[in-house]
Amino acid sequence: MTFQPLAEIADIGRDRELGGWSRHLLDPADRALREWFVGRAQELGLQTEVDANANIWAWWGEPGPDSVVTGSHLDSVPGGGAFDGPLGVVSALEAVGRLRSTGFVPRRPLAVVAMAEEEGSRFSVACLGSKLLSGALPAERALGLRDRDGFSLAETLDRAGLAPERAGRDPGALSRIGLFVELHVEQGRGLIELDSPVGLASNILGHGRWRLVFDGEGNHAGATRMQDRRDPMVAAAATVAAIPAVAMAHPGSRATVGRVRAVPGGTNVIASRVEVFLDARAEDDLLTRRLVHEITELAAARAAENGCSSRLVEDSWLPTVHFDPAVREGLADALAPGFGTVPVLPTGAGHDAGVLSEYVPTAMIFVRNPSGVSHAPAEWASAEDCWAGVDALTAVLTAHLAAR
Repeated sequence: MTFQPLAEIADIGRDRELGGWSRHLLDPADRALREWFVGRAQELGLQTEVDANANIWAWWGEPGPDSVVTGSHLDSVPGGGAFDGPLGVVSALEAVGRLRSTGFVPRRPLAVVAMAEEEGSRFSVACLGSKLLSGALPAERALGLRDRDGFSLAETLDRAGLAPERAGRDPGALSRIGLFVELHVEQGRGLIELDSPVGLASNILGHGRWRLVFDGEGNHAGATRMQDRRDPMVAAAATVAAIPAVAMAHPGSRATVGRVRAVPGGTNVIASRVEVFLDARAEDDLLTRRLVHEITELAAARAAENGCSSRLVEDSWLPTVHFDPAVREGLADALAPGFGTVPVLPTGAGHDAGVLSEYVPTAMIFVRNPSGVSHAPAEWASAEDCWAGVDALTAVLTAHLAAR
């Protein structure tokens, strides 16, 4: 990693077992990053606050209506890359630092925000902070979510000194956002193929997270004959093995199983229940739903073959997002003097900007990722391209903060 602003936090949350970085909502690594963010923002003269949904805001000027908000998230997937999320946060702070150093006086309030639990790695709901803020996820449902250790979100917020009873839709915060711009490392190879250091987002593929739950009969691994078993792990494994073929039958679709949980989870125990965590996405929402339906039918068939039952649980769903063309054109105009015509491209990855787009004007800037890899340690962007991203964000902020 050679982009110095990210190098400052490179040792926080390093995962020696998984490789990469593991930073999950309000765990020690995430708390250290949050402390770093607050300290850096205060060095820039920004006023910081944490809302009831664990999102951190750093304000330049008095918070008020028609504010320009930029930022991203600090958390990661287990063993993830260094750029996904933090690049947008540190780039926002760098852009603000540049503007302040030149004596620029904004005509609108500005906030840099670090959204909570964007990856959903602790409580299994992606974009948790922005979904709570916007009301896309009801607080009563969210507060009961539990992590792998059995702690609820309500307990986690309470331990962090936040008031869980205040979590949920925040009309006041939403009403202050006149524009939300999220800079993010590209999660794909679009900008490599277009030979551009930065780009703008056109849309986000609709996607969701589901659990395929297989119920069988727990029993002794040595005392139970093979023909007498009702083994949900066998049904789950057969389903997982067949999912790629189902997805490939629908061009442009993606279906991924990245996690399996067995109960009780002993090596010498036939599981009584197995949960298969499914991520599915497609070119349109109807196709995504059809894909999940076909996988659900597949799971039911494999379960029946093994004397088990299966059911589908939807953990989250985010429909296709089309960013406002007028807002995007405004960003393109701001970038034209320094970058010329900036490419516009879709993304298959979800973002807080996508959640907020239903409620406030939003846009996204992408920074080139030469490997195309994301959610893994090989995720990368050159220092030159990262600084180009800061240049782009600075230009956008300058244009929008100078206007009223």
